[in-house]
Amino acid sequence: MNINTIKNTSSNKILFHSIIWAFFILTSLIQFYESPFRINNDFYVQWFTGIVLFYLNYFYLVPALLLEKKYWLYFAFVLALILLFMIIRINYFIPEFNHVRPPNMLPPKIMPEGPTDFMRGERRIIMARRQPLFFKIGPSLFYILILTISAIIRTLTEFYNNQQNKLIAETHRTNTELIYLRKQTNPHFLFNSLNSIYSLAHKKSDLVPDAIVTLSELMRYMLYETDNKTVALEKEINYIQNYIELQKLRLNDIEDIVINVHGDTRNKFIEPLLLISFVENAFKYGTDYKGAAHVKIKIFIHENSLDFWIENTIEDYTKDPENSGIGLANIKNRLDLLYPNAHELDITQDNQYYRVHLNLKLDEIQTPIN
Repeated sequence: MNINTIKNTSSNKILFHSIIWAFFILTSLIQFYESPFRINNDFYVQWFTGIVLFYLNYFYLVPALLLEKKYWLYFAFVLALILLFMIIRINYFIPEFNHVRPPNMLPPKIMPEGPTDFMRGERRIIMARRQPLFFKIGPSLFYILILTISAIIRTLTEFYNNQQNKLIAETHRTNTELIYLRKQTNPHFLFNSLNSIYSLAHKKSDLVPDAIVTLSELMRYMLYETDNKTVALEKEINYIQNYIELQKLRLNDIEDIVINVHGDTRNKFIEPLLLISFVENAFKYGTDYKGAAHVKIKIFIHENSLDFWIENTIEDYTKDPENSGIGLANIKNRLDLLYPNAHELDITQDNQYYRVHLNLKLDEIQTPIN
């Protein structure tokens, strides 16, 4: 977020708060509609001290004390502020207290009201005016309401910010993990591809130059076409087909290597290098010692759904416990991160065949990396 954006956000917040306070103050003036001259200084003092108390509570008391579970200290500060504001208002601004009898006032006297009244024996008792209890506690209710609203808003704001921070942290963690998994795919793919070219070179095959050209096309795609979070499905399928052509160059029997694509690939997008691990495994474990491979791939696209089937024979081989299954574990992790609740992966195996079926929901727009 740049400086101009921060300034605009701050200006918008100040404007929004000003409008809200103006609304409440103007609403409270309705009571003086018929007698506007009854507005006294205490009205302005009440709102001024109320606004000060709101932001003092919002920015300092709630985060520093209430949210830190220092409840007694928080309520002590709040009570002290209410008492301070009430003492100032009672002694200087609230007109109802101007005629309250001081504590040392003499007892009420019985005095004649006037000559006529005195001749009739009528008297009145001059009593000190005592204010109802409401005038003593009523103004403090305003401050309690202000504090309550301020505390609720700040507490909800902190909760929302915490949730957003957790979401951002989780997103960054996921992106970092995806980048790591994607980078794992590149050396794994390159390792398998170089093995294929080495096999051709060992046979002194004339196809080595073609294999190197095909590998360069594959590497170009990996370096320059996968910078976005998703890539065009058509390019990803073309990448798989080039990889298959590279594998065919080193094999003696390619009759059982088949790839069929059905459906419209236009305006469909997928996570790059997502399917290649299945294809790599199929050639790695589906090729016998004679150089014959049985790998059948079918890709079916319907609307925004992709079905990917791949089948290979299970040949006798010795597993490398340290490196075996890296590609498959990689793709499972990526699927869980990229397509949660939007994919189904079914892997079956019998004595002869290893089969994978993947169904996932395709993106309809290209998404850049954040």
